[in-house]
Amino acid sequence: MPLRFEANYTDPTLAYEPLIDEVFAELKSSFVEMPRGDGFVNYPTFERGYQELKRSTEAFTNVTNETVEAAVEATPIAFIVFRAILGFTPPEWAYLATEMTGVAVDQGAARSIDRNLRVQPLRARSLGTTLTDRRIRAMIDAGVKTLHAGANTAVPTILHRLDKADTKEGVKSLQPVADLGVPYPVLLYERFLGRPFASHRDSVSELVGDVVEGAIKDVLSAAKVSFREAKRAERITGFDQAPDFIIPDEFNPVALIEAKLTEDDGTARDKVARVQRLRALRDEAGQTYDVIACIAGRGFKVRREDMRRLLQATDGKVFTLSTMHLLIDRTRIREYRSR
Repeated sequence: MPLRFEANYTDPTLAYEPLIDEVFAELKSSFVEMPRGDGFVNYPTFERGYQELKRSTEAFTNVTNETVEAAVEATPIAFIVFRAILGFTPPEWAYLATEMTGVAVDQGAARSIDRNLRVQPLRARSLGTTLTDRRIRAMIDAGVKTLHAGANTAVPTILHRLDKADTKEGVKSLQPVADLGVPYPVLLYERFLGRPFASHRDSVSELVGDVVEGAIKDVLSAAKVSFREAKRAERITGFDQAPDFIIPDEFNPVALIEAKLTEDDGTARDKVARVQRLRALRDEAGQTYDVIACIAGRGFKVRREDMRRLLQATDGKVFTLSTMHLLIDRTRIREYRSR
């Protein structure tokens, strides 16, 4: 049994260093692995979109709105390939389309279009007159115009987004790259500028964050424990910031849980402060419910003082993914176990 669950936190001489070491030893970094999500596009699928775009534009010698639209209709993932050629994020492309075409494409709409096409990347579709289709056409129009213009700035202190091996001189740069490929150092340099998997990591950021919440729900559900999960930015009476989970509910709580996975020490510190605030609210109200922290990621391993504060605020009830199975037995949540 981990030491922190047995320690006496009312003892002013309690040695925190072994307890901190214990939690640190359980925390693992998660940045090397990430969820695939249902919007992940594998290389064979992406390559099919590339080949369709290349065929439709006659090996990029005839890049027009009509030829790009034809590729997107035949193989929708070609839209994502075209975005990759431009080097834009969906919100950036949306802003450009709005500015250049007069068709309003907000960031949310651009993200939805991008995701929907990634989820059904090979299902042929026709572009009609719906609002979504008009937005897709506007984005293609802006993209084609931008690609033909190339990196058209001469200001030495400004780096143009199209100043890349395949778009520096517009379509003229794209054609030889499509025919002959690019040298490996060029590929590595552009990967250095863009970070590997950055776009995918951004698209699954919520799934990454849900790892801890999912583990908590699995444990509570397996034991048939009633719980209330707060929605994002939800206001709950009695709390200036709603905890992530309340067991069983806010009207008669026996436990509050704050959950967080972070690779950033600043975000970890913010979560520690939230847990401390929950403890202060509990003590001010003369309540006895447990304040619990469920954490993951290397962000919590940076500052030892933050971990000491977290252990103090929770009376040692700090759970990691490797100790989540003890969540019920080592807290008052056991009072609501139904299985």
